[in-house]
Amino acid sequence: MAFPNTRMRRLRVSGSMRRLVRETTVTVNNLVYPLFVRKGNRIKEPIKSMADCFHFSPDTIVKEAEDIAKLGIPAVLLFGLPDKKDKTGSEAWSEDGAVQDAVRRIKKAVPELIVITDVCLCAYTSTGHCGVIKDAQIDNDATCELLAKISLSHAQAGADIVAPSDMMDGRVKAIREALEANSFKDVAIMSYSAKFASAFYGPFRDAAESAPDASTGLTDRKTYQMDPANARQALAEIALDIEEGADIVMVKPALPYLDIIANARRRFDCPIAAYNVSGEYMMVCSAAQAGLVDKDAAMLEILTAIKRAGADIIITYFAKKMAQSSSKFV
Repeated sequence: MAFPNTRMRRLRVSGSMRRLVRETTVTVNNLVYPLFVRKGNRIKEPIKSMADCFHFSPDTIVKEAEDIAKLGIPAVLLFGLPDKKDKTGSEAWSEDGAVQDAVRRIKKAVPELIVITDVCLCAYTSTGHCGVIKDAQIDNDATCELLAKISLSHAQAGADIVAPSDMMDGRVKAIREALEANSFKDVAIMSYSAKFASAFYGPFRDAAESAPDASTGLTDRKTYQMDPANARQALAEIALDIEEGADIVMVKPALPYLDIIANARRRFDCPIAAYNVSGEYMMVCSAAQAGLVDKDAAMLEILTAIKRAGADIIITYFAKKMAQSSSKFV
């Protein structure tokens, strides 16, 4: 009996052949690098919970932004840490806030670099929650008003894209209306549309000093971030954000939700971002440090999987290493 005509291994016989028929390729153009900025001067402090990541002050972040641009990475995503916190997170929309200062400096020094700003209250509130608390619950509508103020302050500083990560209902509409009313019609919104209540945010919460305060009566963020079990609801959230004016939608985290990315890609035509979050990043870093995995190979495999699922944009702490790396599938 003759062997079947189809031998799938014919297209795997060499590195050149595999490159020739490769379906998915991650390039530097797909990457966004997250950065943490806090008020002060001459600050570049390692973040203990996140390998090769730092807290910067607005003056030192400029050099980092210049280096990122030289690597060809098209965008950064800024997260801010305040000097003081209060119940409403008022420093988040301060003209003198760390993010606002950093945006102005980066856009002056590296105007071609896209600056995306995270829009949320968790790092700014004394409660560590993403919204204003009233009667042991998040006041959704009052929070949306503050998110619009934050977004407007970022746009006034020069942000190219604002990225609400709070998961309040209607916040994209509130932000879009505030931007339009103040002549910032060209500022884009990248919405964290399907942000799940995940176990993979731990290192980030340490870096952003944004762990929820249990004494508020809300011990976690499950009343506003999504239930990890719900896929159809994720698509409904994305559809609502697009209807309200989002230009880019995001799924966060990436790896446990590749199915959500893939389903969103099949259904929606707008750009889709995925966040390769801190816990996913540190699992690879920790395993590599223990000699259990090849860090470069694992990085490439993960980023390829995220793009293969359908993400156009990948926010990742691996962005600089990916841009610098000669690692590739062979």
